[in-house]
Amino acid sequence: MARVRPVGYEDRLTLVDHLTELRSRLIFSIVVFAIAWAICGWQNHFILEVVNEPLQDLDQELLGAGAKPISFGVTEQFTTTLMVSAYAGLLLALPFILYQLYAFVLPAFSPTERKVAFPLLLMVPVLFICGVLFCYFVVLEPATEFLLGFNDDEFTTAVRARDYYSFVALTTIAMGLLFQVPVVILALTRLGITTPEALRRNRRFAILGCAILAALLPTIDPLTMLLEMIPLVVLYELSILLASAIGRPPEPVGPEPE
Repeated sequence: MARVRPVGYEDRLTLVDHLTELRSRLIFSIVVFAIAWAICGWQNHFILEVVNEPLQDLDQELLGAGAKPISFGVTEQFTTTLMVSAYAGLLLALPFILYQLYAFVLPAFSPTERKVAFPLLLMVPVLFICGVLFCYFVVLEPATEFLLGFNDDEFTTAVRARDYYSFVALTTIAMGLLFQVPVVILALTRLGITTPEALRRNRRFAILGCAILAALLPTIDPLTMLLEMIPLVVLYELSILLASAIGRPPEPVGPEPE
């Protein structure tokens, strides 16, 4: 029977055993994602209403009252609904998929390394969801309004469903990934690669890096870039505090005195 649980650090597996375990975890992840996708497909009307909400709140002169994304062709509404349901299903299945990844790589960690890795991996899905929520409630509406309102006197504005939903998905996923800054910094400090003091000394370079990361996101307007940069700087400062409190590398255990 294929392995579906973490193996011990002292266990020795053959290449076939590793591939069998990887296959099992991939199958479990795909099944969970498929179930989440099916649930989101069943509730696609609710999901589409949530994603369309930023458009509903825009200026009526820009898109008209109760504006909705438009579609072209016979199959676009169907395929776009499947795409949005898949993005939502991936978001729901992400914690389970991350656990499967953690369980697969766990045997490579020593007990000491496991104490470092486990809290960090628990933070990953939490920070990702926080990034998605921040993007949806803070960034998405002003970004959409700015981009659609840019030179609107020179264009007849209409929002295509497929493009709008891809924009929302890419922006929220990118924001969720950027919210992993504390995990990366804590990992670097726990491994002894950097220190809280060094992080403080290089603060100005970190702020520049946050600005560059914000500029690389799918949005291109300065307002959205600022809204995306601010939480990155706050997360960096929070990471320094966490690194000072719990991010120090563990002290090496010396030999017991005779």
